[in-house]
Amino acid sequence: MSFIQQKKSNIRIIPAIDIIDGKCIRLEKGNFASKKIYNENPLEVAKRFEDNGIKYLHLVDLDGAKKREIVNWNILEKISTKTGLKVDFGGGVQTDEDLRIAFECGADKVTAGSIAIKNYKLVASWIVKYGEKIILGADVNDENISIHGWEEKTNINIFDLINKYLKINIKQIICTDISKDGMLSGTSNELYQKIKSKFPEIFLIASGGISKIDDIKILNDLNIDGVIFGKAIYENRIKLSDLKEFLC
Repeated sequence: MSFIQQKKSNIRIIPAIDIIDGKCIRLEKGNFASKKIYNENPLEVAKRFEDNGIKYLHLVDLDGAKKREIVNWNILEKISTKTGLKVDFGGGVQTDEDLRIAFECGADKVTAGSIAIKNYKLVASWIVKYGEKIILGADVNDENISIHGWEEKTNINIFDLINKYLKINIKQIICTDISKDGMLSGTSNELYQKIKSKFPEIFLIASGGISKIDDIKILNDLNIDGVIFGKAIYENRIKLSDLKEFLC
């Protein structure tokens, strides 16, 4: 089944900065043992993105995801106060207090990942209060959700999860294919097509597997709304100048 439709506006470009010990790193398939440090100053990386016309940033507190509370809030605060990037923040947001800290430190949006599985009632209350400032984070392997830094598998299907949250008016979803993340092996286009065809009203952000600029072009042609990627930039598979055709 093809979901390619009449061309619409450009896909939203959202580079990622993942934080461990205050440093910009990348993992492979969420494996902490595969950690590779790319820059010890995440603010420097964020400024470079902004200088090249990027408007959005996906910032992940991997220490927070592991500890199950926000850890690197100071990095969020630095980036939000010293750049004009619109930051969506995730990792360790488990309570009302975590959410308050994230927004007070400058997050434009907050991604509810593991907590969206563990505590539906709490996340529902966030959506009622904050609306589109809450993004549903769905990390999948074979269409089933994994949580807590991908260390815990569930039998919850991605389509069932989206259906559940659509009932309380979720607007945006980040879907990460764990098997692709950090592997530079191409994206899960069939999965994203399937999601978009079932839920055309959702603003779908694809994540995981981007290896070259053509991967982004394909997602754009499939009318996927946004794309998150990091390693392809850090490994110089994609130059920031290559992204200008998508920036508006």
